[in-house]
Amino acid sequence: MALTTPNIANNGHDAKSTVKAGSAVRGASLLIILQIASRAVTFLANQLLLRFLTAQRLGVSAQLEVYYLSVLFFARESLRVAVQRQGTNDGSHGKDGNTPSGRPQTEGSEGQRAGARDSQSVINISHLSLGLGLLSSLGLGWAYLRYVDVATASTPYLDTALRIYGVAALVELFSEPAFVVLQHRLRFGPRAAAESVATFLRCLVTFGAANWGWKQSLDLGVLPFALGQLAYGVGLLTVYLWYGIMLAKSEGFSLFPRRLSWDTTTSAATGQPLTNGSYILGYFYLPTLQLAASLMSQSLVKHVLTQGDTFLVSILSDPQSQGVYALANNYGSLLARLVFQPIEESSRNYFSKLISLPSISTMGEKTQDKTAAKTQVHKARKDLQALLKFYVLLSVVVVSIGPYAAPLLVQIVAGPRWSGSGAGAVLARYCLYIPLLAVNGVAEAFVSSVATKSEVHRQSLWMGAFSCVFAIAGFVSLRVLNLGAAGLVYANAINMTCRIIWSGAFISQYFRLNGIDFGWSELVPNGTGLYVLGTAMLWGALLRAGISVGNISSHVFQDLMTVAFAAVPYVSLM
Repeated sequence: MALTTPNIANNGHDAKSTVKAGSAVRGASLLIILQIASRAVTFLANQLLLRFLTAQRLGVSAQLEVYYLSVLFFARESLRVAVQRQGTNDGSHGKDGNTPSGRPQTEGSEGQRAGARDSQSVINISHLSLGLGLLSSLGLGWAYLRYVDVATASTPYLDTALRIYGVAALVELFSEPAFVVLQHRLRFGPRAAAESVATFLRCLVTFGAANWGWKQSLDLGVLPFALGQLAYGVGLLTVYLWYGIMLAKSEGFSLFPRRLSWDTTTSAATGQPLTNGSYILGYFYLPTLQLAASLMSQSLVKHVLTQGDTFLVSILSDPQSQGVYALANNYGSLLARLVFQPIEESSRNYFSKLISLPSISTMGEKTQDKTAAKTQVHKARKDLQALLKFYVLLSVVVVSIGPYAAPLLVQIVAGPRWSGSGAGAVLARYCLYIPLLAVNGVAEAFVSSVATKSEVHRQSLWMGAFSCVFAIAGFVSLRVLNLGAAGLVYANAINMTCRIIWSGAFISQYFRLNGIDFGWSELVPNGTGLYVLGTAMLWGALLRAGISVGNISSHVFQDLMTVAFAAVPYVSLM
């Protein structure tokens, strides 16, 4: 593992790693609070929208959302990950204590210029996402309209809504330069403000358009969703530009592409001045672009796997089934979006900056360097184990209580029409999939933080194999066994299990090469027998009360209160 280390004393490592840890924890906490608040508003708005929607319309809106997310993913995902792997001049070092551009760490005005140079470097690269986004929006939009089925094509204003989604994606990509530089400097406050404002605007515009169409007796189809997404992009762009312009003025860089002066920069590897070969056209830092290119194929496979359920359900089922699965997926992944996603993003950033060290076995003779390296790797193992153990405990609660409580909640918030369509039963099975989703997120975040280029390529090959397994499992579930949307949950679980096994093997190998045993057995909670007994007692109590997994209740509030009272002592035990 060719990682890098700054040549500083142990106490310097400890202090900086403490600052990084504090920033990551504060960032994760802020993002979780933000997600809870924004998702609460979105949840309320969606419950109102459900009164205007049929399952078919919700299924079409899910397809358009996948189009929108696909454009953003192909345009910026690999670039974002590559930029996160760069160091910064505020304590996150590159090779031999230098910045990514090769400039030695300095203090005063020289340090400020180096910091501005680092910021300009990531900004220049982020502008590439605009070109990629334009190509992706046109190509994916043409493919969608070309191969859409007849039932979906009959949706009113479908073409217009698709074009608005494409414009919304480009508007959001215009905010990418400001986003990456703020993220690069671990400034999470602007992101919280931007996403809060944007989420509020999206809910307001979406519900307002749907309500207006209903009052005017107009069938707007999925147009309200498209207008809401455009409002979301405008909100993000406005807030990010505000904070980005202020930061650019204070630190002396530009949010527009600017040519970098490479002739006065020193290479960390050779100590010689860098040539124009270090920057493409003087704008784009070559190592970061090479890493982004390596990640591009992996990003493609990863996105297919992430959104594969929606692709499969679009191909193998009708819009009615798509809507049922979309509702169950939105409710089921609520916990993942509220808690798991912010932790995953922050942990990826945190581990990238924490383990800026070479493999202990490949270090030189300096005892100081070896001690610092081992300290950082030990801390990474401890923090990763803590995250995974937290997920294990949380997963026990979700798997034990979720299949009983979630369908009852759907019956209340979405109404009997939706619960009668089978959404509750699908959601009950989705609760069994959530723990796999959580563990895989953190495991892959760690892998993306420390993997070399060759390891990234190897992961891409394995992801391709797993996508084939997923496609086969989905076909068998939907076409052979006719399990419907529930079969899609099983196919996802099989795919996610394969990915977890691969990431787990990588993690074990990584720590073993650094002379440390990861210790998977330490993730098992203490007093496992007590937890098993508590789970059995919980299920026994619910069955005696006449509550079964995924059932449609004739006295839903009474059953939900029964589940809640039975869950209180169980959650306390956890």
